[in-house]
Amino acid sequence: MANKEASVAELTEKFRSSNAVLLTEYRGLTVAQLKSLRKSLSADATYAVVKNTLTKISANAAGITSFDDELTGPSAIAFVHGDTVAVAKVLRDFAKANPLLVVKSGYLDGNALTANDVAKLADLESREVLLAKMAGAIKASLFGAAYLFNAPLSKAVRTVEALREKQESAN
Repeated sequence: MANKEASVAELTEKFRSSNAVLLTEYRGLTVAQLKSLRKSLSADATYAVVKNTLTKISANAAGITSFDDELTGPSAIAFVHGDTVAVAKVLRDFAKANPLLVVKSGYLDGNALTANDVAKLADLESREVLLAKMAGAIKASLFGAAYLFNAPLSKAVRTVEALREKQESAN
């Protein structure tokens, strides 16, 4: 009993301290496949095989009730402590290579996620790519503004030059 209480306390803390939580079913995967998945997730998440009853108690204690209906069969949870999009991408790619892994649902920023929502997260570009695109857009805007401010000055210089040429040809 004390061991179960300690497990519930540990899981509850993981739920509370995680950026996101992604629930999967791993029925039919080998230990080697799970080890490979854990290794590929290790930079941004911890992947833990969990007992459904203890997980339900822990999630409810952490204020998450969206997993109650999903906790059936062999369940494992990715507790995300890094980039949620990167973890969703790893799970998607692993599931493509190993169809026995099924992403059931998730929880991010106080909102429940469906399996489709997790797939949409996986389709997002990485944070670095999005930041680079934003920087490019800002640079383009600044270039446009600089061109706009230079246009009247450039036009004035061309007008003065045309008047000078006109006067030289008249003389």
